[in-house]
Amino acid sequence: MRCFIGIDLGSTTTKAVVMDENLQIMGRGITNSRSNYDTAAAVSKQEALIDTRLTLFRRALGGVPEVAGKVDDILADLERNFRHVQFLEQLDDLERTCITNIKGPRFAGRERAVIEALEGTFSRLRTSSAAQYAPGVKRKSDFFRDLAGAEFMSHGEAVCKEAGLGFDLILNVYDKSIIEVENRPPSGDMEGKFVRALEKGTMTGSSILAPVQSALAIPLEETYVVGTGYGRVRLPFPKEHIRSEILCHGLGAHMMYPETRTVLDIGGQDTKGIQVDPVGIVENFQMNDRCAAGCGRYLGYIADEMNMGLHELGPLAMKSNKQVRINSTCTVFAGAELRDRLALGEKREDILAGLHRAIILRAMSILSRAGGVKDQFTFTGGVAKNEAAVRELRKLIKENYGDVTINIDPDSIYTGALGGATFAVRAVVN
Repeated sequence: MRCFIGIDLGSTTTKAVVMDENLQIMGRGITNSRSNYDTAAAVSKQEALIDTRLTLFRRALGGVPEVAGKVDDILADLERNFRHVQFLEQLDDLERTCITNIKGPRFAGRERAVIEALEGTFSRLRTSSAAQYAPGVKRKSDFFRDLAGAEFMSHGEAVCKEAGLGFDLILNVYDKSIIEVENRPPSGDMEGKFVRALEKGTMTGSSILAPVQSALAIPLEETYVVGTGYGRVRLPFPKEHIRSEILCHGLGAHMMYPETRTVLDIGGQDTKGIQVDPVGIVENFQMNDRCAAGCGRYLGYIADEMNMGLHELGPLAMKSNKQVRINSTCTVFAGAELRDRLALGEKREDILAGLHRAIILRAMSILSRAGGVKDQFTFTGGVAKNEAAVRELRKLIKENYGDVTINIDPDSIYTGALGGATFAVRAVVN
């Protein structure tokens, strides 16, 4: 199968979308944007191809009467086992890397003890990993570093205590090694992992195995890849495979909602107001070009200042009964103003409501300079998942532009990558 791939290398996350030659979305993938952008691009692409394989499995099983009504459970079981196989492979890589990094004067005469402590720790990690991937278990994260880190601390301390060895010795090795492993994409043997996942599966049988194996045999040919995003200059592609964020977000929004005429994208580092024509071609745009004020990074800073998770800001702001006026969305001054407001006795939810309004007011200014809001309007980017930001946006658009259709797709974070994948198809298919 010919695969056309768009990769959006953002400042906080990197996204990838796989399309077929008929412009059908086959798979999506996302990872955190590390300092090693090449790795982030490779991992997001691999995740999108894994999702593509699952789409092919779904299609194959959809025509099997014996599994009618069970396809979701079968695929969930298969993906869970695939992720477990992938985790164990990365765990093996991490153990080898840790042992390689046992060097220097602080380990002199204790190398064997440290190696044994690491081997004991990783043995327990492998055993406990089965519980992380058991049916019905919700993991807090799917990133290897997050999953391995907490378990390493727990098991490592216990092993070192039993061995009479200082935990700091293996922790020092782990801290260095996890960075190396994190900056290496998992092994590319996707098909082999799915075969092992099938062997581990609890839902098997000839009615399942035959169609899944048939779908697994379909080759995924990377026909054309287009890159975009904040870090696009770091993507390992020729220049003709790079498109601007503006073009990709405009076309991506058009692909999701063909009647779109205005697009607002609030990402990690910038805000973009875009006008597109009936076929998704950009006619005009404006963006903040000097700082990340009012963007995802700003909200992340506010979350850190309030000792909250980024995902908690919107729900708390929704509880507000009034809005505190915020004078600045500058990240540099946000902390000071936030602390002043709290010192004056203002409620956190009211401060956050004011912050969200200030962010959207800034976005409305950018939209105004781009030509205003035309029907239909599409809101994209990570901030589109923030319910308080969406509430303020709806209010301000109605106040300034009347009843305009506002589109917000659950997968809007992939808009740029979707536009890139569409450009990839157009580069090959006439």
